[in-house]
Amino acid sequence: MASTLRPILLVEDSPKDIELTLAALAKCQLANEIDVVRDGVEALDYLHSRGSFAGRNTGEPAVVLLDLKLPRIDGLEVLEAIKNDPNLRQIPVVMLTSSREERDLVTSYKLGVNAFVVKPVGFQAFLEAIQDIGVFWAILNEPPPHRLSGAPRES
Repeated sequence: MASTLRPILLVEDSPKDIELTLAALAKCQLANEIDVVRDGVEALDYLHSRGSFAGRNTGEPAVVLLDLKLPRIDGLEVLEAIKNDPNLRQIPVVMLTSSREERDLVTSYKLGVNAFVVKPVGFQAFLEAIQDIGVFWAILNEPPPHRLSGAPRES
């Protein structure tokens, strides 16, 4: 069954948040590979298997954990690009951010985000939130069939 596991894509530019998120996901003992990219351009290159990710052959991620404030292309632009692409729009996207701005929340949902999670400030609360997200999206959530858009997808 391990061959059907899809990776989790973490899009985060903060080394501290990357480290904490990876530690929290490791505590869940998920078998999914965690792929990390550090800005919006890398995220889109990863999803489109282009640039430095041209050889990537792991299929679509189980979920994209997307930071809002990113260099080069911000999280909202990445979200919009994903949800406007018929080949990517079914990939669940969780906005994982420290922003408590209502306009970020509203805009994210208007663009089609699947969940909006404000990063808890406390270490233990942060770990628990990430673990809950990882378990839900990687294990409990039932993804749509790969042929949702009618086009065959490679796995």
